[in-house]
Amino acid sequence: MDQNTIIIGVVAVVLILLYVMYTSLIQKRNKVSEAFSAIDVQLEKRYDLIPNILQIAQKYMEHEKTLLEEITNLRTQAMNLPKDLSNIAEKISLDTQIASKMGQFMVAVENYPDIKANQTMITAMQTYNEVEAHIAAARRFYNAAALELKNAVEIFPSSVLASMLNIKAVDFFKAEEQAKKAVSANDYLK
Repeated sequence: MDQNTIIIGVVAVVLILLYVMYTSLIQKRNKVSEAFSAIDVQLEKRYDLIPNILQIAQKYMEHEKTLLEEITNLRTQAMNLPKDLSNIAEKISLDTQIASKMGQFMVAVENYPDIKANQTMITAMQTYNEVEAHIAAARRFYNAAALELKNAVEIFPSSVLASMLNIKAVDFFKAEEQAKKAVSANDYLK
């Protein structure tokens, strides 16, 4: 073999490795976007369901008017956020607040026997619980994709290429401190 063949072979191997790293980074970034979209789809289901639940509950729960308004306001804020990766931190915060307020709402519903017995409300609450399970699954998928991207962006040699392409790690969906605290029903049963 002559020296030119060896140089061409080495250059070809380097180019192939760069291409493999490039496609891997792009695939990981796209997987994060897909996972974030899956969360958005599930959150949209939640946002669509919340007004129905609140409307059913409103006729029974005059004493909980402030809580119902807070949930409505949080839902509106969340729905007005852009549907891209630029607002992950804000989406996580609003999602945590909505989940917390809906938890308070579920506890408050326990004080109203008429609403607990309403078949429409029972069905709506079951649907809400299913949506929450889907949101949790979508968050797990997103966090797995975010971890893969984070590893690719931080581990050499793909970190160099990621830096050149301006591909960055994204935030994980995680519970905020307030959501980690145990909920006491006594706090809401007054």
